Amino acid sequence: MTELPLLLLHAFPLDARMWDPVRAPLAERLRVITPDQRGFGRSPLPETGREPGLADAARDVLALLDKLGLDRVVLGGCSMGGYLAMAVLRLAPERIGGLVLIDTKATPDTPEAAQNRLDLADRAEAEGVTGWLAGQSVPGLLADTASAELAGHVRDLIDAQPPSGVAWAARAMRNRPDSRELLRQADIPALVLVGEHDGITPLDAANTMVEALPDPTLTVIPDAGHLTPLEAPASVTEAILGWYPIS
Repeated sequence: MTELPLLLLHAFPLDARMWDPVRAPLAERLRVITPDQRGFGRSPLPETGREPGLADAARDVLALLDKLGLDRVVLGGCSMGGYLAMAVLRLAPERIGGLVLIDTKATPDTPEAAQNRLDLADRAEAEGVTGWLAGQSVPGLLADTASAELAGHVRDLIDAQPPSGVAWAARAMRNRPDSRELLRQADIPALVLVGEHDGITPLDAANTMVEALPDPTLTVIPDAGHLTPLEAPASVTEAILGWYPIS
């Protein structure tokens, strides 16, 4: 009996450095893989000529598994990373031995949210992202109790992202399908984590996923907002290790 590796997919508009507070403590027991998604951090944005869609980013994840020689992993994601995890599940359910869905949701965008993503993508391409995107995003990403130091760190991560990657991801998320039926068919253990004060994907969104999943575990992270791995890393680490499936 062995524990599968854990592959974690980051939130928008950040990169894999958002996992830094949990990576080391998780790695004491698990093999942990934290890639930058296409267009973020150190990962380039491929030119495909296709309309942005998370299926392409999901193929990146599968190509990484192939490169690392991994048949199956436990796949986790925060926010956009959760959407991408569900896109991978849609393409290759046989590669996933468990799901960790952190501050995310299975439902598609409302028309208003979809338009907001288009507006964000257009502005990122026209102006870059420095300053305005962090100023627009950080208040919703973190709980009111978050420290000024953490807020500054998140701003720095956002300011560092390539505008082209931000725009591509915003358009790709806008196009994502409803994943509730997908989760109903996911015959694997799943951990759903949500920050107590998450205003973007709140407890209702987490409960919707729990109701759909055949084998769910729900954990509410106290005193945290939408970025629980950064806001409450010890609680997130404890929840993952306490739940982790054995293959």
